Amino acid sequence: MRPDELEDAVRETLSRQVALTRPLRVDPAGQAIRRANRIRRRRTAAGLALAAVSTVLLSAGMVQLGAGAGREGPPILVIGDPDPANRPNPTTSISGPALPSPTATVAVMSQTLVSADGRRLELPDVGPAEHVQPLSDNGGWLVVSTPSTAGRTLWVVQRDGLVQALLAGAGAIVLAPDSRQVAWRDGKDLLVAGVVGNQLIGAARTPAPPTAEPVRFVGDSVLVRLDPSAAGHTLWRPSAGQLPGALDEKTLNVYGPLPDGRLVGQITTDRPGRTCLAVLDPARQLSPVRTGCGLELSRDGVGAVSADGRWLLVNGTTGKVSRSLLVDLKRLGPDATAVAAGPAMTGTIIWSNPASASYLDGAGELVRLDVSAARAGRPASPDPVPGLPAGDRPVLVRGF
Repeated sequence: MRPDELEDAVRETLSRQVALTRPLRVDPAGQAIRRANRIRRRRTAAGLALAAVSTVLLSAGMVQLGAGAGREGPPILVIGDPDPANRPNPTTSISGPALPSPTATVAVMSQTLVSADGRRLELPDVGPAEHVQPLSDNGGWLVVSTPSTAGRTLWVVQRDGLVQALLAGAGAIVLAPDSRQVAWRDGKDLLVAGVVGNQLIGAARTPAPPTAEPVRFVGDSVLVRLDPSAAGHTLWRPSAGQLPGALDEKTLNVYGPLPDGRLVGQITTDRPGRTCLAVLDPARQLSPVRTGCGLELSRDGVGAVSADGRWLLVNGTTGKVSRSLLVDLKRLGPDATAVAAGPAMTGTIIWSNPASASYLDGAGELVRLDVSAARAGRPASPDPVPGLPAGDRPVLVRGF
């Protein structure tokens, strides 16, 4: 074969190879479709699992939260998808000044955190909230839902977008001030557990009367109101066993602790319709050690004590007008007096420091109290929450 014929044969062979269509080893379209189907199936299964677990496992007791009053047993089931690939991160609205510091007061409305200066943070996949507070490491929030026919849900919402339900179908839920413990009503029992990361651990359980509900943490104990329609509380120490009987039959409401561990509350008197403020000693069966009976107090239980124990914000009346009152606890006694602080309070009250506090009035507007101004006869006035959609009511929470 001549060289020019060999060259022509090679050219023709290469041309045929280039023109030949070969199948791809990977089909991009098919791969995308299969991936979408997997994601859809996973999300559908997760939704069905959430409904099933919420309505069956927790209410029927198939998830073991700890038998008896001991703290032995496996961690409580955490509902949610831990896969970080599909997490929608919280998004911040750039309307307003810089983000507040961790000690600033913000409000949450449905899925939105709102700071007092107008910044908003969208939280994904969380319904209307009743109470919100930061996690102990400030890495997110614990969110207690509003009650529904199925009960309340406790969510953990992390800053990286992870949203998980720690509890579902619960009765009353209360959180420790440091967010490291939670107590709740479940069927015929009261339970308490530690909050570690995205799970509840070391649960303790005790039988309780049908009307008993947890009110707040007092150290490692849980203050329990035995009947919301009557006076009387008890303290449950999970490490000591079952729920004791009533420690007292006079306490109507407890507003918060003093630095020495005693509590400030409202007690009944021998005069029908009259109540008194009192300092209560948990170590002595909630016995009053000091009282002040000259104030017209509301029975709604809304109130809070400043961290230094000097001031109490509480709902009451002056001149037959319902409003918030500022009480100097250092002068609590037979001649106790109060000054008007602002409009009547609803929900959570946050003392940012001993000289200022924030709360929401009945219209859902933000009230920022200055103690010095109130004592000088200048009560606080409400301000609308910036960007609040019509019909939404915020809930205060400290810090982003």
